[in-house]
Amino acid sequence: MEIRVELTQNPKPKPAPGEKLGFGRIFSDHMFLMSYKTGKGWYDPRVVPYGDLALSPAAMCLHYGQTVFEGMKAYYDGEKGAIRLFRPDENFARLNCSNRRLVIPQIDEELCVRGVKKLVEVDKDWVPRQEGTSLYIRPFIIATDPVLGVRPGDEYLFIVITSPSGAYYESGLEPVKIYVEGQYVRAVRGGTGMAKTGGNYAASLIAQDEAHKQQYSQVLWLDGVEQKYIEEVGAMNVFFVLDGEVVTPELQGSILSGITRKSSVQLLKDWGIRVSERRISIEELDKANDEGRVLEAFGTGTAAVISPIGELKWGDKRMVFGGGKIGQLTQRLYDALTGIQYGRLPDPHGWSVVVCDA
Repeated sequence: MEIRVELTQNPKPKPAPGEKLGFGRIFSDHMFLMSYKTGKGWYDPRVVPYGDLALSPAAMCLHYGQTVFEGMKAYYDGEKGAIRLFRPDENFARLNCSNRRLVIPQIDEELCVRGVKKLVEVDKDWVPRQEGTSLYIRPFIIATDPVLGVRPGDEYLFIVITSPSGAYYESGLEPVKIYVEGQYVRAVRGGTGMAKTGGNYAASLIAQDEAHKQQYSQVLWLDGVEQKYIEEVGAMNVFFVLDGEVVTPELQGSILSGITRKSSVQLLKDWGIRVSERRISIEELDKANDEGRVLEAFGTGTAAVISPIGELKWGDKRMVFGGGKIGQLTQRLYDALTGIQYGRLPDPHGWSVVVCDA
């Protein structure tokens, strides 16, 4: 399908060079839209001026949560004067996994990649140039039928919006402190934990609120059955450098299959470092840390890329890793991934995709 483009007649002022961007608070001039109707399929892919949506108060997404989303970024490559994406095909493959779980029609992944590229090209001047910044990209799908009834929708809207953003955590690469949730659960196998859907995040807010009250940045979730095995942090997959290997919880249907997680595992293997994807209990981690066998801990995700973990609070116990400082391997992974994303380092796996000249 051809992607039509309608340019805004009222461009917004862009952030000034050096202005503090925050995360996800400023939005560019345009957005990508595509519509769906049962019997017709996906149609009318278009780049249009950014603006509010017209939705019925009865729109199904507002009542039954039939929504999915993704998170990706565009990067300014100053050396080559180009704008880049990182593994966009993986984002839309994962979006289709979420679609299957939420009974949303499958998208044409190649068309969606083209749509994002076109949107980024149109709004390339919104890609920030400062070190460590990027254009955050949020694709999402909502059911829009104006019907009150619990069933899959017949009408959907696929939308992509973009936001020039700084670091996800204001502390940057400073190790974060994380609260281990012991009462509530995020997901169970057979549920929607492996999908990126709004309900997962809404269910996590009560624990996140408690974490913030205790001066912790994020929540570490345990499994939803025994509340014993480590699963993931609210916005990240999690890794531990333990006994000469890197351990990360295995994907069993309740953990999001992170693209940064997948990329990190590949890089670690490229470097000859042993990686184990397995169940690890909070008790095992605590014991290993008491014995001095946990050298580093870090999280991975699109928003933060790599985030060192300096401390976990589990009940009355505080586990401190690496003296509360960023570890050598954590730093190496961050440097390697961001080097590939911004075009500063060789890209042996072809993950970085040039969109256009800057």
